[in-house]
Amino acid sequence: MTTDSWELPEELRQIQDTVARFMAAEVKPAEDQLPHDAYELPAVALDKLQTKARNIGLWCVRSPVEYGGAGLSLLGQAVVAEEAAKCRMGAYVPACGAFGADPPNAIYLGTREQVQKYALPGIRQGRKVYVAISEASGGSDPARSIRARAVRKGDRYVLNGSKMWITGAQGADWGLVFARTGEQGDRGGISCFIVNGTPRGTSMKPIPVIRSYAPYEITFQDVEIPVEDRLGEEGAGFAVCEKWLVEGRIPYAAGTIGIAQAALQIAIDWARQRETFRTKLADKQAVQWMIADSEMELRAARLLTWQAAWQGDLGRGDLKIASSIAKVTATETAGRVVDRCIQILGALGLSQELPLERWFRELRIKRIGEGPSEVHRMVLARHLLGTGG
Repeated sequence: MTTDSWELPEELRQIQDTVARFMAAEVKPAEDQLPHDAYELPAVALDKLQTKARNIGLWCVRSPVEYGGAGLSLLGQAVVAEEAAKCRMGAYVPACGAFGADPPNAIYLGTREQVQKYALPGIRQGRKVYVAISEASGGSDPARSIRARAVRKGDRYVLNGSKMWITGAQGADWGLVFARTGEQGDRGGISCFIVNGTPRGTSMKPIPVIRSYAPYEITFQDVEIPVEDRLGEEGAGFAVCEKWLVEGRIPYAAGTIGIAQAALQIAIDWARQRETFRTKLADKQAVQWMIADSEMELRAARLLTWQAAWQGDLGRGDLKIASSIAKVTATETAGRVVDRCIQILGALGLSQELPLERWFRELRIKRIGEGPSEVHRMVLARHLLGTGG
């Protein structure tokens, strides 16, 4: 008997299996040698992993094939992101960096020269890049909150202002910085600039947070940027920003599902072997229900994430709405699941013998990063109610 129900394409199932095996055979043994809160591998170990990943085609999975990446669809990116997150540092360094660092997809909206100069070397070397949107004035409404300003003077722009909570800024080859070139509060008054390296007038300082991998505050004081390093037309930065954010929420959501699924497997294995009051934890209804609820919620979150990816790949529906739904559902579900898993393991779940307490801390950030849950709910509500704004 055949059905017309949707299922993951066979080629993506094969990729899913390949990534899972790579994580178990290559990434986990390398990460097991590191301290609990480590967020990078030693250079020699990372180079070894990256060479193996390149050899099996798992390199810069979001980047186009013609530029040296794997060129996966949004659905393929979601599948890889879920599996790549299943390591201790997976919330922010998937597969411990084995698959390289994709340039932000917005760079492909630029000129051929910009792609050649910035995207291609990054893909070849797997070097990180930062995207600087948020400021102290707010990050959830960049159209109105951005205060950093770029003023054109001849063949250059002069950039002044500060950016907050910028992950991966230190040591990055280049970054995309969004600054105001028009009137304050004007959605069409934001432009995007490529900041090459750390030019004179740029300073950075880490911002300690509940994860070991600190974001940065970047300050620009009279930083000169050549006109040819503006990405897109002047005033078109908001559209550039949205492309990066909307599409990026899909692998972002998928990664949190992967962490929670890994946590649930730890809890299941523990429940099967742990005895309390003469019976296994697996025999206790309270534990059974926590495990069952977690699995059901993860399956629902995964399907919403895959659906958003599928819509984006086919150009159907409103990807902004679908990715917002996936982002909120996945991040909030993952937080609940890891919390339950810690409860099942008790004191052991809080210890650094297992990754659960680290995942718990880092997943808490996910409900704020890439737009807090409340903003995504607002976007969906306004869409349904037709109130706009």
